[in-house]
Amino acid sequence: MSPFVPVEVVRAELGAALGDGVLVTDPDVLDAHSRDQALWCPADGAVALVRARSVADVQETMRFATRHHVPVVPQGTRTGLSGGANAVPGCILLNLERMTRVLEIDAAERTVTVEPGIINQDLKDALAPHGLSYPPDPGSVAISSIGGNVATNAGGLCCVKYGVTRDYVRQLRVVLADGTLTTIGTTTTKGVAGLDLRGLFVGSEGTLGVVVEVTLRLVPALPEPLTAV
Repeated sequence: MSPFVPVEVVRAELGAALGDGVLVTDPDVLDAHSRDQALWCPADGAVALVRARSVADVQETMRFATRHHVPVVPQGTRTGLSGGANAVPGCILLNLERMTRVLEIDAAERTVTVEPGIINQDLKDALAPHGLSYPPDPGSVAISSIGGNVATNAGGLCCVKYGVTRDYVRQLRVVLADGTLTTIGTTTTKGVAGLDLRGLFVGSEGTLGVVVEVTLRLVPALPEPLTAV
């Protein structure tokens, strides 16, 4: 039971607002989803897991959490090494790994819009037939999600030449703590008006809001890599 809100209230109120199979309170499932790949980091006390399938699921979760003063831990595929996806006492785990759609590929503008749960490598594979590439390649490229890459400003071996995640994020759709859905950044190459909220969100590890959609800048297809020893 959460020190903030009884689990029965979570089931009755939040469960009713979400679809079937979205809210999970089974202790074994919670334990399996309560930690990333970090060693020796605390990861106990989650009262519920939300396996979001839509923006609406994220909004309902954040509204409930705000009403009841419940902490929320956003998660992707939990491949991080810093404990950023680990549970804290009384929290709701908000997992986005089911949100995996490629929403739009604009070959003319060299942009792609995706949901946060898509795996980095799966995105690269989807872009290849269009003659386009997404250069950031963290070591976890085959298992980490784009949402997690945005949250941690992931880089990889190619970052010396091509840059890190922040250099490719054009626009974000973000759910704030009260459930408000907002858009930050612009899909155009030039966007200099106002504060750089997009840059602020990239690397913030879910502390400012939950990213539910990402528009990324692309480059022409990269050549096959060569390795010298």
